[in-house]
Amino acid sequence: MATYSFKNVGKTKDQKFAERVLNSPVPYGIKTPLTLGTEGEGLFSMHFSLADQFSDNLRNLILTNWGERLGLYNFGANLRPLMTEFTSQESFDEDAIARIRSAVAAWLPYVNLKTFESVIDNVENKNTAVIKLNITYSVPLIDDKDRAIQVVLYAI
Repeated sequence: MATYSFKNVGKTKDQKFAERVLNSPVPYGIKTPLTLGTEGEGLFSMHFSLADQFSDNLRNLILTNWGERLGLYNFGANLRPLMTEFTSQESFDEDAIARIRSAVAAWLPYVNLKTFESVIDNVENKNTAVIKLNITYSVPLIDDKDRAIQVVLYAI
């Protein structure tokens, strides 16, 4: 009777595939806007970092208006009505901060909003105003690092 060592036997194709799947990073969600994924991502591009996924979620929440999300009528910050009635930056800032704060409290309670800044850019657009919202936030579940996003809105 012969004695064999398991170290020298080798690996089957199924074992090699299983190791590749187990060693690959786990995706947290789909990147938006949708783009086709690469070989390791699947059909769509994916987020492999929680910080990137939270940033994407916050941007989508701010840009979504009520009634745009199927089955969740009140999802979003609902900033479009403010853009159609844009009269002054002071009133816009107050209303936008209130709407963003309430939407984040309802849908992303793990996000701590820090600062809000709005910049009106009508240099290149003479007839319509482009409003850039710079928002800093942190996610204490991950770390205490401050993060920032910029959202661009167009006044009608």
